[in-house]
Amino acid sequence: MKPIQVGLLGIGTVGSGTFKVLERNQQEIKRRAGRGIEITMVADLDTERAKAVVGDAVQVVNHARAVIANPDIDIVVELIGGYGVARQLVLEAISAGKHVVTANKALLAVHGTEIFAAAHAKGVMVAFEAAVAGGIPIIKALREGLTANSIQWIAGIINGTTNFILSEMRDKGLDFATALQDAQRLGYAEADPTFDIEGVDAAHKVTLMSAIAFGIPVQFDKAHVEGITKLSAQDIKYAEQLGYRIKLLGITKRMPNGIELRVHPSLVPSKRLLANVEGAMNAVLVNGDAVGNTLYYGKGAGSEPTASAVIADLVDITRLHTADAAHRVPHLAFHPDAMSDLKVLPMTEVVTSYYLRLRVADQAGVLAKVTGLLATADISIDAVLQREADEVGGEGSTQTDLIILTHDAREGTVNDVIAELQALPTVLAPIVRIRKEELS
Repeated sequence: MKPIQVGLLGIGTVGSGTFKVLERNQQEIKRRAGRGIEITMVADLDTERAKAVVGDAVQVVNHARAVIANPDIDIVVELIGGYGVARQLVLEAISAGKHVVTANKALLAVHGTEIFAAAHAKGVMVAFEAAVAGGIPIIKALREGLTANSIQWIAGIINGTTNFILSEMRDKGLDFATALQDAQRLGYAEADPTFDIEGVDAAHKVTLMSAIAFGIPVQFDKAHVEGITKLSAQDIKYAEQLGYRIKLLGITKRMPNGIELRVHPSLVPSKRLLANVEGAMNAVLVNGDAVGNTLYYGKGAGSEPTASAVIADLVDITRLHTADAAHRVPHLAFHPDAMSDLKVLPMTEVVTSYYLRLRVADQAGVLAKVTGLLATADISIDAVLQREADEVGGEGSTQTDLIILTHDAREGTVNDVIAELQALPTVLAPIVRIRKEELS
């Protein structure tokens, strides 16, 4: 059969990796797909760089719309990124009857409902394995491998930059700013790392996983998002002493009253596999009612790991593009007319357990007052750790750190009691609150 012809929009890190892996493994991919898959056209503003990657056999242009307008192109791969021009180009490709492969998690998390609806109406596929966790095939697992299950929850380390920073802070006792500088120097963090360190990138990804797991529309605007910029090496050390490690987790859970959708630092028991994912690696833990816990681990970014996911999507489309649209796996696993209207819960309704650190005056009665306020709010205590004065402020210090682990409590209730505790004259600094996830 005639090879499927692919047009590539953007040939940076992922685009060049896609071209190289497809070229290197062409024969094996053809045996799996049933026909050849060839990148025959590339659009990139830097045409000289693009030509250096793809050679003379591939047509290189400096305008993406030339690729979309080419009637010979069957699949458009969007690797430009961002929300703006990428959205318009993807919608134009769909309108032109092209299948689309994208690694753009931001685009789909914000505009996915519009894009998937347009693709469904046109009878084309939008594939996005590379948008979440790089080379880890988590989208395939959720859409197909776990389709017999009622997914109960997902918790993932889905941003390599932040995981590298937290690993460095724990291993070397570094503060956040120093660990970030190291990550930038080594190429793990961008010059502007805002989306990574503020949790936005992870929130884009968990929004997509949540939609597939629970059959709800993508709703990034309802996700609760916190990053790691306020974490201190001190809290990482205290967590370790209590038997926990701190990870930035993307979490989504099915609850009786709705769906939790949140990204924030979390204490994870040190014995859990997820707690031992170090460096820039990614891992996603999925709990299904039939299968129990399954863990997906690997490289969450990089040229060839992400290219692996892009090419897997190209193979899927090649196999299915002649099939009746009704017989393909739906974009979000559930058929569009069977999507759920379960609400995404506001963070104040989430129930979990907590790590609280209070810098307090080292005097009698302080602990009793703190625990009394927690008891009045019906928040039970799991463990208490008190650091002696010489570990906090040196010999003769009049301050001490009080670390409390709670049992499950409603976030709104915890917010209220933290406000009461903060108002105590014996509480000398802003209270640190980190959520705790047992993942059992």
